[in-house]
Amino acid sequence: MNTFRILVADDHPIFRFGLCSLLSSHKGWEICGEAADGREAVEKCKRLKPDLLILDICMPKLNGVDAARQILKNDPAQRILVVTDVNSERVVQDCLAAGVRGWIFKSDAIDDLTPAVEELQRNKPAFSKLVSDLIMEGYLRGHNVGPAAPRLTFREREVLQLIGEGETNKEISTTLNVSLKTTETHRSNLMRKLKLHSVAELVLYAVRNEIVHVSLPAVLRFPNPTADEGPVLLRSVH
Repeated sequence: MNTFRILVADDHPIFRFGLCSLLSSHKGWEICGEAADGREAVEKCKRLKPDLLILDICMPKLNGVDAARQILKNDPAQRILVVTDVNSERVVQDCLAAGVRGWIFKSDAIDDLTPAVEELQRNKPAFSKLVSDLIMEGYLRGHNVGPAAPRLTFREREVLQLIGEGETNKEISTTLNVSLKTTETHRSNLMRKLKLHSVAELVLYAVRNEIVHVSLPAVLRFPNPTADEGPVLLRSVH
């Protein structure tokens, strides 16, 4: 029997390690590589040609949706299983439109992972019930999501995500291997197309449109400077 080769892409090292350990313990499955960001996932998919990519959505440098689009553009037959904690109907629909045929949540039982991989190994779709519920809720609402957002090119979405992650023009140029002038042109085009006037507005747009995903894992407590109302709760963002 041929070995089923799996590439795991997730930016959390501990979760990635646990996932790789669990999958590699299954007879006939092999972890052929790991990726810590979306750009690395695209590059390693092209180079390693795995039978299956397991992909998170909240990825630095290139989010999971855009990574999936690029991967499936390069190889429409590539099997992708999204394993994430993002439960946005818009993101699910974008991934389905790109060609993703598997999705489970990190909150699902660990026993759901192996059957999902087995279904994709047999070239069958594998979706969590929660994904079906999200899609059905959207259908019942009639997809009332408001006016369509301006259409951005793949490179503009890349630049917008990197701006949202706090990279400077110089850092973006290095990441994308383009000239500083090209990066500045993309930023100007984004502001013009989106009718925005500052980097802060671009960052807010990227977050609101789920190009950048903000996670709030920890709660920090600081003294409240105003009387006896108790501590102020602030959430750390990374």
